[in-house]
Amino acid sequence: MAKYTLPDLPYDFAALEPHISGKIMELHHDKHHQAYVTGANTALEQLAEARETGNLANVNKLEKDLAFNLGGHVNHSIFWTNLAPASDGGGGEPEGELQAAITEFFGGFDKFQAHFTAAATGIQGSGWAVLSWDPIGEQLIIQQLFDQQSNTAQGTVPIFQLDMWEHAFYLDYLNVKADYVKAVWNIANWQNVAQRLDAAREKTSGLLVLS
Repeated sequence: MAKYTLPDLPYDFAALEPHISGKIMELHHDKHHQAYVTGANTALEQLAEARETGNLANVNKLEKDLAFNLGGHVNHSIFWTNLAPASDGGGGEPEGELQAAITEFFGGFDKFQAHFTAAATGIQGSGWAVLSWDPIGEQLIIQQLFDQQSNTAQGTVPIFQLDMWEHAFYLDYLNVKADYVKAVWNIANWQNVAQRLDAAREKTSGLLVLS
C-alpha cells in the first residue's frame, strides 16, 4: 500500500522572511503538514484492516479521516511550491500565458488580486483560497475551500493555493488576515503557477461530461 511522505521544503524555513517567519514555516511544515501525512497513512491502514476483518462499522468515519488528512497533505504540498523567496523569483506579476489567462477570465491582474483577496479573507473559519482550472468550462475560477477538502467543484485542478488556517499566519499577523494575504503577493511563485496551469490544461484537454 502506498505511503504518503512529507515533502522537503524547496527553500529554507527563513527564506520567505519578512513576509512569513521562519518559525511559522518550521511549525507549519514539520508539525502541521506532518500531522496530515500521519493521519492519511493511519486512515489507509485502518481501512485496510477493516476490509481484512470484515468489520466495516467505522467506514464512514475512516473515509472522512482519509479525505480530511489527504486533503491537508495535497493542499500543503502545492502551497509550498506556490511560494518562492523574493530573491529567487517570488512576487511580481504573472507573465506569458498565465498573464493572458488571468486577463481573459478576471479582467486583469488587479481585478484577480482583489477577487482572490476577498475570497481568502471572507472564509468563515478555516480553509483555503484556491485558483483552479475548470476543465469542463475551460476557464480559471477562484474557489473557497473550507477545512481541507470541502466546498470545491469536483474535477477542478488547483494551481495556486493560499492557506487561510490560523496556523499559517497567526504568529506573524495575529487576526489581521488582509495583511497576511497582502504579504503573500510578495512571495507568490508565478512560474510554478504557470507550470501547473500548463499541466492542467494538457491533462484535462478534451474532457467531456458523458450522458
